[in-house]
Amino acid sequence: MKTDKTVLVKGIKILVFALMSLFVGPILISIAFYNPEKPLYIPMLIIGCLISAFAIFLVFKGIQTIMNSMFKKT
Repeated sequence: MKTDKTVLVKGIKILVFALMSLFVGPILISIAFYNPEKPLYIPMLIIGCLISAFAIFLVFKGIQTIMNSMFKKT
C-alpha cells in the first residue's frame, strides 16, 4: 500500500481552508458581540457561527481525505 499523493494534497488543501475558517469565524463572532447595538449584529453573528461550524466540518473532511489517501485500498 502506497500513499496516493493527489488525494493527500487535496486533504491538505481542505485543512488549509479549515485553518483559515477557524480564525475568521470566531473573529466575526467576537466583532458581533462587541457591537450589539449595531444593525448588523444578528447577520454577523449568524455568519460567524456558520463559518465556525463549516470549519469544524472541513477539519473532519480533511482528516478523512488524508486517511483515505494513506489507508484506502484501490
